[in-house]
Amino acid sequence: MTIAKRFYGEGLPGVDPASLNGKLIVLEGADGSGRSTQTALLTDWLERRGHAVTHVGLRRSELVGEELAAAKNGNVLSPRTLSLFYATDFADQIENRIVPALRAGFVVLADRYIYTLMARDIVRGAEIDWLRSVYSIAPVPDLVIYLTVPPQQLLERFIYRGRNLDYWESGMDIGYSRDWFDSFIRYQTDLHRVFTQLQREYGFDIVNGNRSRQAVTRDLQARIEAVVDPPEEKKG
Repeated sequence: MTIAKRFYGEGLPGVDPASLNGKLIVLEGADGSGRSTQTALLTDWLERRGHAVTHVGLRRSELVGEELAAAKNGNVLSPRTLSLFYATDFADQIENRIVPALRAGFVVLADRYIYTLMARDIVRGAEIDWLRSVYSIAPVPDLVIYLTVPPQQLLERFIYRGRNLDYWESGMDIGYSRDWFDSFIRYQTDLHRVFTQLQREYGFDIVNGNRSRQAVTRDLQARIEAVVDPPEEKKG
């Protein structure tokens, strides 16, 4: 059965949720969880099945995406300023990318969504009620999947691939520790704790990302197929 679209709050003015005929699929997970790789694999799989696919994510707004990236490079943004910057980026994408694509019947693959933004802000002390209000314009996704990988394993993946730790993704602005590796583990542990709380409220799926790429892909495909190609529609 197709579930009618709705927003988490009042939504965008003048937008009828009934007009949003596409599917919104969200893939959440920490940096290093395989989220971006899986998004690319799922895009190819969906397009081969005949679905038109478009992407959204963090810092992809044409309005403020570049400015947000530049501001983060200075490592001086306050938690509230950073939060509002990301909220502006997200709101612009809702109005100019997500809603138009859903109206056109696309599958919208979101490489992270409001849950990452909320989790980051909560760890930095933001009030959950304020965040619910900020993101009340967000369409409720048809499916949300959170890829879980233990923080120590995430760190090992960064080291193995020769990647530098990100200042913000390591929580260095919070003051856990002067040691980047220690701060990363503590920050990612807190993020996972908050994601577990958000999962109870928003009911998204949790998938073990600490497996082979192929095993994770098969798991994701099975869950997404049930949403974009439900059995009753295939029979019709």
